[in-house]
Amino acid sequence: MDDFEITELYLKRDGTAILETQKKYGAKLMKLSLAILGDRQYAEECVNDSLMKAWESIPPNEPRSYLLPYLLRIARQTAINRAKQLGAAKRTGSVTELTREMEECLPSDADPAGEVEAKELTSCINAFLAKQSKQKRDMFVRRYWFCESVSEVASRFGFGESKVKTALHRMRRELKTFLEEKGYTI
Repeated sequence: MDDFEITELYLKRDGTAILETQKKYGAKLMKLSLAILGDRQYAEECVNDSLMKAWESIPPNEPRSYLLPYLLRIARQTAINRAKQLGAAKRTGSVTELTREMEECLPSDADPAGEVEAKELTSCINAFLAKQSKQKRDMFVRRYWFCESVSEVASRFGFGESKVKTALHRMRRELKTFLEEKGYTI
């Protein structure tokens, strides 16, 4: 079943939408959730919660042409929220490591009410990534959005881990400079 048909099931409030979504994308949602949480049970709960959030948000949203990114965004945020609930002491090492890596090139947490500023920052990061080669952009997204380990990224691109670490370090440094030029204080 394609994404358009699955979305139509959601819009018709047909319960098979969740089953079809699980069948088609459950493994990808699980991989992302597991990468963030590091615990299979929590990841399974996160996937189930994400499917329910999709059910609750379609309609009004109609992600016919972008169902997978829509679902991944829900799952990623759900997993991050769960990691926060579990507390810093119980967070997985990978989440802590990713947070440390990105802290060196992103502004500190803004006021929670600063949604406009968050959107502007997102636009700046997207503009930075758009200037990168496809390969560098893909490595960055795989590492920092999909939470893949350095070894997974290296394997995916056929590189050694040191090459990936170096490329990501340089990109973070360039991102920091880019954001500072845009007026962000790091």
